[in-house]
Amino acid sequence: VQLVESGGGSVQAGGSLRLSCAASGYTYSSNCMGWFRQAPGKEREGVAGIYTGGGSTYYADSVKGRFTISQDNAKNTVYLDMNSLKPEDTAMYYCAAAKRWYYDCSHFLPELKADDFGDWGQGTRVTVSS
Repeated sequence: VQLVESGGGSVQAGGSLRLSCAASGYTYSSNCMGWFRQAPGKEREGVAGIYTGGGSTYYADSVKGRFTISQDNAKNTVYLDMNSLKPEDTAMYYCAAAKRWYYDCSHFLPELKADDFGDWGQGTRVTVSS
């Protein structure tokens, strides 16, 4: 099983990026897939999640209204569209699959925690300059 993130880069504040998370070796058909981020010196934060079995989504308050998570089941890929980026969005972004299958992301709330996720990608860096 492998998760590979891509799409990170450097943008100015107000800009946009689209992150991709491609899965291989396993089809996540009934999993909560999450996007996390970790800035230097900070804990890993769950910012968005999507249940691949039904498409329901979750967003942290810090990104609500600016980020959109989506999936393409045919490509076994999850996306994170990030708009109106702010310098505080600067971090390494990771995608991950929840350890427990067949559970909607709401099962893991009030926030997505890294400990509930097992398969991780290597991360993609996002830098937002002011």
